[in-house]
Amino acid sequence: MSKIHEAFRNGKAFIPFITCGDPDLETTKEAVKAMVANGADLVELGIPFSDPTAEGPVIQGANLRALKGGVTTDKVFDMVRELRKDVTVPMVFMTYANVVYSYGAEKFISTCKEIGIDGLILPDIPYEEKEEFQALCTEYDVNLISMIAPTSENRIAMIAKEAEGFIYLVSSLGVTGVRTEIKTDLASITKVIRQYTDVPVAIGFGISTPEQAAKMAAVSDGAIVGSAIIKILDQYKAEAPAVLGEYVKSMKDAMK
Repeated sequence: MSKIHEAFRNGKAFIPFITCGDPDLETTKEAVKAMVANGADLVELGIPFSDPTAEGPVIQGANLRALKGGVTTDKVFDMVRELRKDVTVPMVFMTYANVVYSYGAEKFISTCKEIGIDGLILPDIPYEEKEEFQALCTEYDVNLISMIAPTSENRIAMIAKEAEGFIYLVSSLGVTGVRTEIKTDLASITKVIRQYTDVPVAIGFGISTPEQAAKMAAVSDGAIVGSAIIKILDQYKAEAPAVLGEYVKSMKDAMK
């Protein structure tokens, strides 16, 4: 069984997203530890890319700052090796197909296995084109995480039936970023997904407050938060880990 399922065993999962290397890899490492110590059940690590098409301005900025600071895929791999000495919760990479291609897909995915990465999210690879990555992910026991969007309607059954790890349900159309309210009828989409799979469903895009996290947790198995975390990192820099610990605790408490 996928290790990712462990994240959903003790109630609703809180999943923070962090761009590796913004402001620097040492801060990323300390931030991950602080978030896990305060209740993060699974951590989504973003490998920076120059053209992150699914991201809004906040995470785009984090990607550019990290790249400017000299972050490479190899440096991120080394940071994960360090993290794995202390961190036992599941961790997944979120990046773009180009990053995997240019590194060499087999080398990238086999390294994920070696360093303890449990899953891979590639937002620019549609379900219909996942095969070339899927075979390698299966071979190296790394879950290729499926995304379902509000526009997936007729494709939900198809995507859900083959999903592994967890399903990333996109809350709203558009790019990532904090939203004041989320109007999509996510309960209905989750209901449809559950007809086809028992793989957990976590909702992401636009969640930033404890109230929103509680709402999302009420209709799914977990909440994913990215932009709000990046904003804290941008504001507090090296001091961010302590602030992030408190933030994650407030989100996790609201979801109980």
